[in-house]
Amino acid sequence: MRRPWYGHDTGLTVRMALVMLLLAALYLAFVLVLWASGVDTSLVVALAAAMLGVQYFFSDRLALWTMGAREVRPAEAPELHALVERLAQSADLPKPRLAIAPTAVPNAFATGRGPGSAVVAVTSGLLQTLDGPELESVLAHELAHVKNRDVAVMTLASFFAVVAQMLLRSFYWQSLGTRRRRDGNALLLIYGASLVVWVVSFFLIRALSRYRELAADRGAAILTGAPSQLAAALLKISGGMQRIPARDLREVEALNAFFIVPALTGSGFLELFSTHPSLERRLEQLARLQEEMERPR
Repeated sequence: MRRPWYGHDTGLTVRMALVMLLLAALYLAFVLVLWASGVDTSLVVALAAAMLGVQYFFSDRLALWTMGAREVRPAEAPELHALVERLAQSADLPKPRLAIAPTAVPNAFATGRGPGSAVVAVTSGLLQTLDGPELESVLAHELAHVKNRDVAVMTLASFFAVVAQMLLRSFYWQSLGTRRRRDGNALLLIYGASLVVWVVSFFLIRALSRYRELAADRGAAILTGAPSQLAAALLKISGGMQRIPARDLREVEALNAFFIVPALTGSGFLELFSTHPSLERRLEQLARLQEEMERPR
């Protein structure tokens, strides 16, 4: 039985707002450190703004290009389009564009600035791996990301971490080449600030990324009314990923944070560095949801 869509995930919305607020304060403090060290902050801010604009407005094209994915019309994939259209109507969303990536890696991801510009992409490997109900659950998971608008937030948050990493490398090499003590001290201060910004933003973004995956799993379970379908899909995808050569996984690693199942995973302490919660944690949540839905009311 299909359950009514639950709307936006409040817990995720609060976490996204909190992370963006903390990151904004962190980067503002970083710019002040640059300014106090004599760096021309106007150039840094202008360059970062330009790069951010390109990534924000063209993130969907960049993601599809990275995967070699191609948008498909309804005539090319009628069953897939019909399934997504039905799910989008249930989720009160405009139908997203659809793309297929020609790779054996079984996976899926959503990209775009929001519901009006969203693209849901699946791989040919995924279409060959899952049955109809399992594919429905995976598509529902991606639509939950679109509904929650977390793709755009992750794009923005991840961008600043990349900028901090670029500056970190730049100031490191400059510090090796300077001989004047005053300049060396200033570069050391900037290097330390860049390191702090990168480390803090890295763990904030990773924590948000793991929560958004759990939120999308919940959304998919509610949208389809069948958490066990998504659990079966996750198990199949994870098993399929283990059979993919490491070389092929490295080729798609750039989109690790946006896949439904990451190319690289971590457990225990290493989960702090992972973009996704462990498979066990996701399956436990889906099992609880299945029990709740089957419980007599």
